[in-house]
Amino acid sequence: MKSIEMISIKSTREIEAMRRAGRLTAQARALAGSMVRPGVTTREIDTAVRRFIESHGAKPSFLGYGGFPASACISVNDEVIHGIPGPRKLEEGDIVSVDVGAFLGGFHGDCAATYPCGQVDEAAMELIRVTQQSFWEGVRLARKGSRVSDISHAVQAYVEAHGFSVVRDYVGHGVGRKMHEPPEVRNFGPAGHGPRLQPGMTLAVEPMVNQGDWQVKVLPDNWTVKTLDGRWAAHYENTILITEEEPEILTVTEDGGYV
Repeated sequence: MKSIEMISIKSTREIEAMRRAGRLTAQARALAGSMVRPGVTTREIDTAVRRFIESHGAKPSFLGYGGFPASACISVNDEVIHGIPGPRKLEEGDIVSVDVGAFLGGFHGDCAATYPCGQVDEAAMELIRVTQQSFWEGVRLARKGSRVSDISHAVQAYVEAHGFSVVRDYVGHGVGRKMHEPPEVRNFGPAGHGPRLQPGMTLAVEPMVNQGDWQVKVLPDNWTVKTLDGRWAAHYENTILITEEEPEILTVTEDGGYV
């Protein structure tokens, strides 16, 4: 593995290892999403995610990371990211963001999605749709020779064109042997800045989108991040590989699913 501006460039063997970690992580995300329904606790989802990852000989990337006490970040409604699973029961109409990581074969996968709990209102569904699509708008520019901020600008432009805002305090990142590697992948800012993308780079691109203002606050648990204005938020993330051609999504299930 060599580096360009401290950004790791994965070898063919390392990329294959990241594909395996990515598939497992995507499967864990899909499992969590399938459990989002009224009456289920966030702890129950977390327990299932941990058992699933460990049953495949892997470790939950988040468990113990910086002291985080769970295997998945589960954030509900106005919680943006880093929600700690617990006894909270999901209710009809909630939206639930699940962020998972799996460490397998020396490499991490990292992905997230926001799921509706039962029937949710149209405004919440629009938030989820825009957040997911903003990821794809950004990744469309994740090509050899582009700059990192080309992704950032595309995400922000799409989100704001639909009347929402992007969180500024938290960003995407490189991912590989470490959970967080260079470079930062912001969801805002002008295009044409930052390192040029090169084949072999692996990035976690993760728009975090608020219904209202972009400002957030951290709760006294020192983990859970909420919107400052109390309006709802959504999160969508995949680990991607820069190639000679189109970017490859690494956090994809065996049947081709992304959520």
